[in-house]
Amino acid sequence: MRNASIIIIAILFSVLTACVYHPLHEKQAGSQEQVEDVLPNGGGYYHYSLGVLFDLSGEIDSAIGEYKSALRFEPESSYLMNELAALYIKKGEIDTAVRLLEKSVTRDPVYIDSHILLGGLYGNLKRYEDAINEYNRVIDIDPEKLEAYLFLSLFYRENKDYENAIRALSDLLKLDPLNLMGSYYLAKAYAAMENYDETEIWLQKALDIKPTFRPALIDLGMLYRSQNKNDKAMEIYRDFLQTDPFNNEIRFELGNLLLKLKKYNAAAEEFGKILDLDNSLADVHFSLGLSYFFGGKEYNKAIGEFLTALESRPDNYQAVYFLAGAYEEKGQYADAMKELEIIPEESNLYTSARIRMGFILKKEDHAGEAIELIKREIDKGSKDLEFYRFIAALYEEGDRFEDAEDILEKALSLSPQDIDLHYRLGIMYGKGNKHQESIREMKAVLKLDPDNADAINFIGYSYAERGIRLDEAEELIKKAIRLKPDNGYIMDSLGWVYFRQNRVKLAIDYLKKAGDLLPEDPTIAGHLGDAYEKDGQMEKALKAYKRALGLNPENNDLKEKIKNIRIPGE
Repeated sequence: MRNASIIIIAILFSVLTACVYHPLHEKQAGSQEQVEDVLPNGGGYYHYSLGVLFDLSGEIDSAIGEYKSALRFEPESSYLMNELAALYIKKGEIDTAVRLLEKSVTRDPVYIDSHILLGGLYGNLKRYEDAINEYNRVIDIDPEKLEAYLFLSLFYRENKDYENAIRALSDLLKLDPLNLMGSYYLAKAYAAMENYDETEIWLQKALDIKPTFRPALIDLGMLYRSQNKNDKAMEIYRDFLQTDPFNNEIRFELGNLLLKLKKYNAAAEEFGKILDLDNSLADVHFSLGLSYFFGGKEYNKAIGEFLTALESRPDNYQAVYFLAGAYEEKGQYADAMKELEIIPEESNLYTSARIRMGFILKKEDHAGEAIELIKREIDKGSKDLEFYRFIAALYEEGDRFEDAEDILEKALSLSPQDIDLHYRLGIMYGKGNKHQESIREMKAVLKLDPDNADAINFIGYSYAERGIRLDEAEELIKKAIRLKPDNGYIMDSLGWVYFRQNRVKLAIDYLKKAGDLLPEDPTIAGHLGDAYEKDGQMEKALKAYKRALGLNPENNDLKEKIKNIRIPGE
């Protein structure tokens, strides 16, 4: 006798749970009438037999017609209704299948197969309460029907009723303590509750029952990786591969873990072993390309792997994006632009691709074209703030501060609580000598984030630069230092406050510390020169000024200071 209903519900189950394995590991036994008992030789059996033959040959409509004819001879047969419902499921007519099964369980409330199949359909339709009711009925009819507990737990979980999901699985494990899927789905339920200690226990239990059970191994590896227990993840992958060295799925997980840990050569080795066994795996070619791209900057090899990946999966826009990146690194800007242009608006990489195109245009000294490229996205109605930030940065580099202010103000109208936008707008106002506006924006930052050290420092430094509210500036910048004690810019700000307060020795101490933290910053070197000069240490002042000029050769103010400095005795 065929077991079509169980096959179909297993398919529904796998679709619903997105799991490689399903819990129907036991064949139904003793719950269906034998066909010869239900359909004695005669018209019903004849049509049923024809239906089976049509079904096996893939002629679903003809099979349905024969089953309907069989039902005219045996109108009360729950078995036939169940088989007919299974055919409607194959055909995709789910509503018809549901109506048949509802009729079946009404006529024969103890026919378990119809309850199981109907529960699966309810679950597939996201009618979780109805699905739960069906599997509870199955358990009431036969408390030892193990798969019913598994289905019940799944739909409780889908319904976010985790406690009842765990209860159902605990009941199952009382009946069958070594039930593989019971342990595995108990781990899944605990994971949904974010109880990761219990998740680990039950995943390990599933692996104790079946050490080669890949879903549990992959989930355990992902759990370890999410907790940064990468050594443990590595260990279980390598142990598994000792016993099953040709398992590409686990080797791929190992390779991706090595890639995440920036062990690029080791990752490439693992991906290479997979491709030695099966060279057609596009995802593996892509990951190998990433290993070459980030590892030894072997861009030619990376390009080859990305192109191979795209042969079978041209819609892999990650591969397109990194292929463009490899071309860009090689200076093949036209090729990079061509690839980035492929990425469609519906891709989550679209914004990054357009901004990357903007950077390439900027590299080629076409900043104006870069701005126009991104402005077109905004003009089309894009509200992606990254476009606004990018254009503002280009305006800033071109000293077009008012244009930068305008675009940032528009961005803030879209996202008034965006701290970064307030901060950037404050910087632009400062560069445009709009001091009150710049302070206003930094105070807006502090309203959203009271411990934002950069905004606190900006306000304090602005006061110091203008020689106003120096006591307040000192307190502000000291607070910023407490928040970021090793920040050279904030250290420079405090030194500059002391300089303005004529506390020159303190100024020199802090400016020297700032210079040690940021030795390539010309402003800090210039501030130290000013402090030395104010303290009468002219040789040190000259040295500091010359260092600052070396870092910023176009600074005429520094040239003037060097020209005018007088060293005693010379």
